Amino acid sequence: MTRKIDSYDVIVVGGGPSGSQVAYKLAGMGYIVGVVERNATLRGNVCCTGLVSRECVEKYNIPENVIYRWANSAKLFPPSGKPIHIQREEPQVAVLNRTAFNQIWAQRTQKAGVEYHFNCNLKGIAREKSKVTVEVSRQGEILTLQSRAIVIATGFGTQLLDNLKLGGAGDFVMGAQAEVESKDIDEVEVYFGNEVAPGFFGWLAPTSPGKALVGLLARRNNAFYLRKLLASLAANGKIVSADVQMSFGGVSLKPLPHSRGDNLLVVGTAAGQVKPITGGGIYFGLICADMAANTLKRALRTGNLSAHGLAGYERAWRRKLGRELRNGYWARKAYELLNDRQVSRVFGLMEATGIIEELRQSKEMSFDWHADVIAKMMGQKLLAGTISSIGGSFKREKQTGEIKKSR
Repeated sequence: MTRKIDSYDVIVVGGGPSGSQVAYKLAGMGYIVGVVERNATLRGNVCCTGLVSRECVEKYNIPENVIYRWANSAKLFPPSGKPIHIQREEPQVAVLNRTAFNQIWAQRTQKAGVEYHFNCNLKGIAREKSKVTVEVSRQGEILTLQSRAIVIATGFGTQLLDNLKLGGAGDFVMGAQAEVESKDIDEVEVYFGNEVAPGFFGWLAPTSPGKALVGLLARRNNAFYLRKLLASLAANGKIVSADVQMSFGGVSLKPLPHSRGDNLLVVGTAAGQVKPITGGGIYFGLICADMAANTLKRALRTGNLSAHGLAGYERAWRRKLGRELRNGYWARKAYELLNDRQVSRVFGLMEATGIIEELRQSKEMSFDWHADVIAKMMGQKLLAGTISSIGGSFKREKQTGEIKKSR
């Protein structure tokens, strides 16, 4: 059975935070918006630690009832040597209940008048000059939705981008995470080294009392390394048991080459608007969602929904985030080539040159904006020398922003 739905101004594919934010902003501007979500509800677990900055919480008025706790300290564990403790007087990071956050963001958007279509599998998207037709299946019924524009906010790994000729993730990593019962853990712990998470890092993040999230990023063998980390934490008495259920998800390390097309924008993790250093994408996704809504407002008003007419979105987010994403990706690729001895040496030099102390004291050092920290590290001759000695130097391709190892 096929049923045609009345037209919208904009259809958003994906009901996560970025998708809901675009829809909410557009509804507030007076536009008719529909959201298509593949899940039956937004109550499922999300493979995301949910760490966001105070800046993000305050900018978007994230309510306290979706925040597990505030954190003002963290312990960093290099492969060798003693842990490095970073603490500030004021809480810097909020640990969100990601499931509750997804739900409350969608509920707020629904109250603004946005219609959500849950449990929908996308069958196809057809773009014409003046409209977009979206076909979805829901419990045996085919729904045909029409709009003037479409926003893709599906998160990582969607085939839609290939189908729409936008390409896929240029570089990515897989994450693995599990919720555990914890023992006397009151601050975030971050673990480095190739025995823990080759080229990346693992974490233990307390959430509600007696609960925590353990996870890591790695190019391969995620389940193996997570089981190993869980076993180590259990043996050290930090968690009750290593026998827990895991969840998995992908993280883009580079943005899409193009995040817009005719009648089309891509936002959030789907567009690769993710911090390459940490893999976090909530804040950047919300920022870009606002930019997408503002661009669509102008385009809908003028009627110019061509790729050229929507180019302001791409210019805006690259102007805001481009330096962060380029520098973060460079640092990420360099770090992946470090062996454990070199990782420990970098941490030691960060302490010796005062960078760790500045992280503790400086209000300018942000959880979200890493480019200045990277610049300070490269401004230190000892650190720059250590990093540049990793089996060859790196050169940046000006046009693409890629980092290539010189031969």
